[in-house]
Amino acid sequence: MTMPSTKKVLAIVLAGGEGNRLMPLTADRAKPAVPFAGSYRLIDFALSNLVNSRYLQIVVLTQYKSHSLDRHISETWRMSTQLGNYVASVPAQQRVGKSWFLGSANAIYQSLNLIHDANPDIVVVVGADHVYRMDFFQMVEQHVKSGAKATVAAVRQPLNMANQFGVIEVDPDDPQKIAAFVEKPASTPGLAADPTQFLASMGNYVFDADALVDALHVDAERLDTKHDMGGDIIPYFVNQGQAGVYDFTLNDIPGSTERDRTYWRDVGTIDSFYDAHMDLISPLPVFNLYNSEWPIYTRQSIAPPAKFVRGDNNTVGTALDSIVASGVVISGGIVEGSVLSNDVYVGSASRVIDSVLMDKVQIGKGAVVRRAIIDKNVKVPAGAAIGLDPELDRARGFKVTDSGITVLSKHQTVPEPDDAERALSAANLHLVPDAVKAATENWPEIRSSVEHVGKVQAAAAGVDSPQQAVRS
Repeated sequence: MTMPSTKKVLAIVLAGGEGNRLMPLTADRAKPAVPFAGSYRLIDFALSNLVNSRYLQIVVLTQYKSHSLDRHISETWRMSTQLGNYVASVPAQQRVGKSWFLGSANAIYQSLNLIHDANPDIVVVVGADHVYRMDFFQMVEQHVKSGAKATVAAVRQPLNMANQFGVIEVDPDDPQKIAAFVEKPASTPGLAADPTQFLASMGNYVFDADALVDALHVDAERLDTKHDMGGDIIPYFVNQGQAGVYDFTLNDIPGSTERDRTYWRDVGTIDSFYDAHMDLISPLPVFNLYNSEWPIYTRQSIAPPAKFVRGDNNTVGTALDSIVASGVVISGGIVEGSVLSNDVYVGSASRVIDSVLMDKVQIGKGAVVRRAIIDKNVKVPAGAAIGLDPELDRARGFKVTDSGITVLSKHQTVPEPDDAERALSAANLHLVPDAVKAATENWPEIRSSVEHVGKVQAAAAGVDSPQQAVRS
């Protein structure tokens, strides 16, 4: 049998989704273009995985609000055309009718000219909005050896999450063969190896190119289909007995640890997007951005290094358990458990706690931001309180999720705070950060000094004590 390394592979990245569940972060951009982890865009993870897998002929199918995504791809993902490598952004073109993409399968069907032009043996199809590391070469290798026409990458998930995923049920006699593929069932049997888990589709597929083309033509002619890769194309191959499954736990990534090697997160909602950021910032992160053996590539910002300096009245400028990108200036504010993107400014005596701030956000003197996601170019005025009072946040037009995460959209205006809001923010300025509490737990004489620093921070905002903040 021909070794898979000799197979010609074309990679297709599906990047046309609207991302409605991520509103307002997707109000002005496609979901794969949403900034992530301080320096990246979501699509960088899919593209980095493909490039690290040595697949260098990649097309990205785009549709909704694709300008920033197209710009990011053109400015960041430049390959050697002399060697025949490329990452090409391809919009919906209405090649086979007057409709836009009707689903993920229809997106590829309307772009079949890309497959015909590249003439690959294998087509790798991946989503553009998941956070993970994966070597697709290993998946292609299994696909070729198995003789399957289609292979689905699967990640293990708890049984109670079956109604959130496409569920893969394997053949009892052949664990690499799919017996049934069901979209978001109410329940599903557990795995033989672990009855508490099931196999969920990752939205990543490997196909024999000719078999995929045939399946797409069949799907295009049907009237009882949503033209979806997971909902229609994969069941087509399952019904023919030609669908295999690749268990993500078998994927071996250089430089990975047992803690993060099988990490995969669908960041399709505000809560999952926020949780994925919190996964990054612990000393031993659940997902490690610092694995230099399998790097995540992105466009490098032309910005100076981050700076931490004292602010007014010698307020302390520092960040604890946080990720801070280039160009950030923390001038007398305290940042804790947060992710700050390029060129963020944090002013004197302010607090940023458990939050995600995107490019060029400015936090004014004495403002407090807690459990919030703030999109680009938002200016938070001095003394403002965000994430401390859900009703106050909603009254100002901010989105607040059921779990209590406050979200501000790009360029959103934050009104000047009134006296009650200033008192609310000031009452939180004296608090000792959790990391400092832990470090000084057994050193009361040091703790008193730390608490004095907290009083200095509050005083710099015009508050002598937390009691005064409450009374004022």
